[in-house]
Amino acid sequence: MHRIARAFAAIALLLPVTAAGCAQQSAPEVRPTAAMPTPSPPEPVELTPEVAKETFRTYVVNEDVARAAGDERLALTWTSDGQSQLTAAEFRKAAYDGDPVRRFDYGKPELYVPKLQQGGYPQWFVASVDRSVVGETDGARRVLMSFILRGADRRWSLTNAVVVDRDADLPAVAIDDEGYAEALSSDDTSVLIRPQEMGGIHATMAAEGEGSVAAKVMEAGTRTSGYYERAEKAKERAAEDDLTLTVVPTATSFPYFGLRTEDGGGLIIYSLYRNTSLISEAAADDPEAPRPEIPGDAEHLLDGTVEGNKVDTASTLHFAAYDPPRADGEGGEGGADGEGDGEGDGEPSPSASPDGERRTEENRESGDGGSGESGAVKARVVGDGGAVTRAATPPLKKN
Repeated sequence: MHRIARAFAAIALLLPVTAAGCAQQSAPEVRPTAAMPTPSPPEPVELTPEVAKETFRTYVVNEDVARAAGDERLALTWTSDGQSQLTAAEFRKAAYDGDPVRRFDYGKPELYVPKLQQGGYPQWFVASVDRSVVGETDGARRVLMSFILRGADRRWSLTNAVVVDRDADLPAVAIDDEGYAEALSSDDTSVLIRPQEMGGIHATMAAEGEGSVAAKVMEAGTRTSGYYERAEKAKERAAEDDLTLTVVPTATSFPYFGLRTEDGGGLIIYSLYRNTSLISEAAADDPEAPRPEIPGDAEHLLDGTVEGNKVDTASTLHFAAYDPPRADGEGGEGGADGEGDGEGDGEPSPSASPDGERRTEENRESGDGGSGESGAVKARVVGDGGAVTRAATPPLKKN
């Protein structure tokens, strides 16, 4: 009995201590929280030919990794703007056709690096390089690749790639003793067409043909007025099938780039959209009426079914053009006294042959030369690239 009593007494003595311990645990000590350090923004890196060289090398390596793996998402991390649209479309077409995505071999690039304001953005440069498709025997093609960096915390990306014409007399870009090119300002009036107006002038030629006022300053050819001529023929064929075709070329808001050439002119790199709609008016009222067929160059972007009565497509097109120096007192369309038809406001901008010689007979046939009937030198397209990048078949609207 005495032992039991002593045990109860010991337990009674321990209870307050245990309770006190529980009370202390239920109210943990509040400690001051250390403030999260705010990372300082990255320091701007000055754009130099050496930086451009390393940027190009890095892009080529990562592009090949993405293409070899068929990794569209990875490929898109190294592109931007119109080039992202074209890259996505290329991967989807390869998957649709059951083919591997093209891979490229590159030669040694010639880098056109403008001397930009230190610490300012965007930064950009252009690489002129021979590129060949792995496994193909067509030979290398000269490509103008435009790269852009929009901020110190961003990654360099390929924003535009133009394949230069095989027979093009590409104007020589002026390079100073330090290895830098001269960037043309967007409203530079020393060239026939201000760089900011080049896309609008080209779109006007594509929409209106040789009769356009834009033909005063841009040479007619397969990639200018030729778009209009082909569109008119396509509209006639569509009408024979009771279809209506509309084609609308427009400038874009993508970046454009202007570089001074040795003759005082400019090499301008820019983009256009070409939007089309093929419509069956009968199908809107008659479910049994035939619907427009999906164009062959857009099949990989659609599931093969036309739900409504029309098929819409959009093409992303890249161009390079030689912009000749403007003669004294000359006020061409888009020049100092002209107004272009451009809708684009690209961020940067910051070939009759350059010596004015006559174009070849082959160029006369294609129409992409550098002088018009009056003998005046005009802007001319020297390269292009592009594809259908979007397509849709909107369902019929319900009344």
